[in-house]
Amino acid sequence: MPRSILVAVAWPYVNGPPHLGHIAGMNVPADIFVRYHRLAGNDAIMVSGSDMHGTPTALRAADEGVAPSVVAERYHAVWSKCLSDMGFSYDIYTHTDTENHREVTQDLFLRLAEGGYLYESGQTMPYSVTEGRYLSDRFVEGTCPHCGNDGARGDQCDGCGRTLDPSDLLNIRSKRDGSTPEFRDTVHQFFRLSAFQDALERWVSAREDWRVGVRMQTLSWLREGLRDRAITRDIDWGVPVPLPGYEDKRIYVWFEAVIGYLSATKEWARRQGEPDAWERFWLDPDGETYYFQGKDNIPFHTLIWPAMLMGYGGLNLPTDVAANEYLNFRGREFSKSRNWAVWLPDYLERYEADPLRYFLASSMPETSDTDFTWEGFVAANNNELVATFGNFVHRVLTITYRNFGGTVPEPGELAEVDRAALAACDTALSDVSAAIEARRFRDGLRAAMSLAQHGNRYVDQKAPWSEVKRDRGSAGTTLWTALNLVSTLRTVMHPFVPLASERIHEMLGAGGSVVEGGWARQEVAAHARLQPSRPLFRKLDESVVEEEYARLEGSAARSV
Repeated sequence: MPRSILVAVAWPYVNGPPHLGHIAGMNVPADIFVRYHRLAGNDAIMVSGSDMHGTPTALRAADEGVAPSVVAERYHAVWSKCLSDMGFSYDIYTHTDTENHREVTQDLFLRLAEGGYLYESGQTMPYSVTEGRYLSDRFVEGTCPHCGNDGARGDQCDGCGRTLDPSDLLNIRSKRDGSTPEFRDTVHQFFRLSAFQDALERWVSAREDWRVGVRMQTLSWLREGLRDRAITRDIDWGVPVPLPGYEDKRIYVWFEAVIGYLSATKEWARRQGEPDAWERFWLDPDGETYYFQGKDNIPFHTLIWPAMLMGYGGLNLPTDVAANEYLNFRGREFSKSRNWAVWLPDYLERYEADPLRYFLASSMPETSDTDFTWEGFVAANNNELVATFGNFVHRVLTITYRNFGGTVPEPGELAEVDRAALAACDTALSDVSAAIEARRFRDGLRAAMSLAQHGNRYVDQKAPWSEVKRDRGSAGTTLWTALNLVSTLRTVMHPFVPLASERIHEMLGAGGSVVEGGWARQEVAAHARLQPSRPLFRKLDESVVEEEYARLEGSAARSV
């Protein structure tokens, strides 16, 4: 029976264009996972959207002197296009500034209030005398009291990963003008997170299949003891608080954004004309939910969001939170302010999506930080995609098309080496499946590429270009066998490089799409018509490396 699988991808702040660090940790693994499950015949959907109310968006809008909605809509369009151009197969990519999201957020807020999980309390917050307003968490920075990082924000320190309140910061200052804010009393709604300490400890302790880093960070929070957190702010950009006396406040983004997973699923269901379809992912006890994001968002998805779901009642808790470590760039963190990044719109102007998907999957920061370099990207493209995978597919299809009139030859009796090649197909299907199911995507890609390597060794051994001259029947058996390897590569590589996979599908003369064939070895039919072969990937000149670094240095100099 098909499984119901919701793939929930982190909601990006839309205060600028995406860079490779953004997509490596969330979009690439999530798309691999959902594409595999669709091939496996499961009821799998992928949802996400733009976090329109993030404080970084409001901060950029203040710097530009425009309304936050102007910045949010501008970069929501940029993100949407980039994600589509990368081939990420969202069932819905929406945003948080919709009526649907407001309704779902306010419903959850009120349900928690009715259950006694929200309460009003006073709080001292930074107030800018120069601007005449309270400063939200990311509008202030200072020194982290835990690790001494002087660039800590009012909500989190990137140096040590701890969440903070503005009052925790030492030497606090406004990011807007550098002035020292005053701390003034205000009133907010607080989420009684501490009430879920015991329930979360029991739940997390049973999550033995989570990644070590995810589980350890979560347990560390629990050992320190959960603290109640304010969930409203003195701002005018965001979801209104559905309580009297709170007309000038908004639900704070860290509480509101995670609700987007639920609201997006409901919006998807309505768009499908099946308004209750969301229930099989959220209400059905057999529904599975998988969350993909970076390590800086772990506690929000393993503790705070589960506590909100527990408080609401009846909604499924996360099956797994597959948080990745960071992708760095030449040994340094991606930095928007220093323009130290490979921006996705720029990349897509010059290169194709699949090679980037492949490289990010092969170097995915699953258990530790990894590095993007142009040298590594060019080497992976030329030595692996072109020389191994692409070369095998192209020469098998070309030799077959040229020598057998553009049709699949009929095989004769299979020799041991032929049967071993077909067995390698079954092994690849099994190994790739097991790795993706376990959210070990690098292992899955290695298992898929091992089939291409086996194919090259098989063809080199059988040499059908010579074999066809002395024994046409034997060559036909060899090429039929090799075409079955190509057919299986179409399947096992689809989650990683879907555009290339679909091109193989077309060249094999198959109709429909790859997904319709399922996660199985699809035996090629003798006498089926083939399409002329064309290269799957283009080789990149080594000069690309110097060109890209020169482009980076030029743009970085202009940003100083």
